[in-house]
Amino acid sequence: MTHDHDLVLRPTAAQTQAALNPPPGRTGGDLVVESLAGLGATTVFGLPGQHALGVFDALRRSDLRYIGLRVENNAGFAADAYGRITGEAAPLLLSTGPGALTSLAALQEARAASAPVLAISSQVPAAGLGGGRHGYLHELPDQAASFRGVVKSVHTARTQSQIPSAIAEAWTSALTVPHGPVWVEIPQDVLLAETSIPVVSGGDTFPEELPPRPELTAVAADLLTRAERPAIIAGGGVVRADAAKKLRQLAERLQAPVVTTFGGKGAFPWTHPLSLQSWLEDRHTTDFLEDADVLLVIGSGLGELSSNYHTFKPRGRVIQIEADLGKLESNHPALGIHADARLALQALLETAGERTDPAAPERVREVLDRVRARIAAQGLTLEQDVLAAVRKALPPRAPSFWDMTILAYWAWSAFDAKAPNTMHSAQGSGGLGYAYPAALGAAAADPTHPVLAVSGDGGALYSIAELATARQYDLNVTWLIVDDGGYGILRAYMTDVFGTPTATATDLPGPDFAALAESFGVPGVRTGPETLERDLAKALTTPGPSVVVLPAVLRMFAPTHAG
Repeated sequence: MTHDHDLVLRPTAAQTQAALNPPPGRTGGDLVVESLAGLGATTVFGLPGQHALGVFDALRRSDLRYIGLRVENNAGFAADAYGRITGEAAPLLLSTGPGALTSLAALQEARAASAPVLAISSQVPAAGLGGGRHGYLHELPDQAASFRGVVKSVHTARTQSQIPSAIAEAWTSALTVPHGPVWVEIPQDVLLAETSIPVVSGGDTFPEELPPRPELTAVAADLLTRAERPAIIAGGGVVRADAAKKLRQLAERLQAPVVTTFGGKGAFPWTHPLSLQSWLEDRHTTDFLEDADVLLVIGSGLGELSSNYHTFKPRGRVIQIEADLGKLESNHPALGIHADARLALQALLETAGERTDPAAPERVREVLDRVRARIAAQGLTLEQDVLAAVRKALPPRAPSFWDMTILAYWAWSAFDAKAPNTMHSAQGSGGLGYAYPAALGAAAADPTHPVLAVSGDGGALYSIAELATARQYDLNVTWLIVDDGGYGILRAYMTDVFGTPTATATDLPGPDFAALAESFGVPGVRTGPETLERDLAKALTTPGPSVVVLPAVLRMFAPTHAG
């Protein structure tokens, strides 16, 4: 008797001949790039370093497209965005010690946002592994330990024969929900040594799916069908699972209002009669969600930003669908369903009944009217006009990447993303410098749309070096820099808490950003609130990189979580 698991794919005669006679001059670095190509990678990001030169030399002999950034952290942000846009694991090539460690903040963001990044770093020579102090350049007692608390999984290939399997295992880990960054490290001497191992010709991996348990979705469907005031919070898991259409179908069947988290922007149509939009930092929205007798939370852990800074206290029954087991019921008791959002929504569509609730759209309108009235009373016309100008200038399907800056905080709540997977920010971990290098990664992933990056002047200074990257690869990214002469949001926070900011810490005498862009060969223009839409639209429709500088001091709307 033959069982399926007994079947073995046998090589063809040509494959056998190629395996017996591998081309000369190959090294461990070739095994790395061959493994990546075999798994389906087409583009890699990174920076060369002395220990990693074996991989970078092998790139010359491969068909992989290499995009080199100027700072390792920025290369990580670019790979993060490439993974978000394509859904593929984005390879990130790094060198030992300082080069590797400089990527940590980017990998933290990728982990928080479930972006699939395959980081591959060199290591000291194999004799230096194990914690001894040999005095190698870049040596750390345990380099992998610096990454274990940041990435999903850590893999070390100590010999050349381990390289294909280690990379394939890491690739599978990165693409198994919840997606995330993974870490592979390979000693310098293993990468440099010649190899007689055959060319890596295969690498198919099959990330496991995460379907919901049917007994749990049966209970959830019954609760939602019988609910009097159901509501839905849709998070980034819906976007990553490409489940926006299924979410809309379920919301319409249940007549359940939907609010999207900041990571879930675009998961539900902004102007839909059931759309509460994204006003999560507003007490009117919080009150509405607390009043739901059944609240479906899908693809969100209800963390700090999604819970109005943990002031949200649901009174009804909560159903939480989440692919990250660590987030399940971590903030609120719930009927917890550990599952991919797409598969769980499909199960609910197959089992939930239809509800009729003619009053639901009216209740949504009332909440949004209260929100608008609260904002209108604060005299924030400039901020709303600037955000509206950005929306009008940006083509509907064009992706945008936002740094941790005041205009981005407005965008989290008030910006219509138009479509899923088009608006991204660093709100996962909250680090500065994300927007511009991430936008470069997105432009590399999909050159058919212009890409917008939005930074403040403080965040922009983290990424100025990447203007050289944009010019070198002619990436179609427009960078909007809102220049308020400092860390604007930190000035506001310090003023609110202490009465005055520490000016030497929050004020930033900076460069002429437009002139600085021009020095890199990137067109730069200064604009004003009245001309922003025109200048930004022109830059976005002109191929290649560009910079638009808006000198403006913007303010945040008043919070509602403090009292």
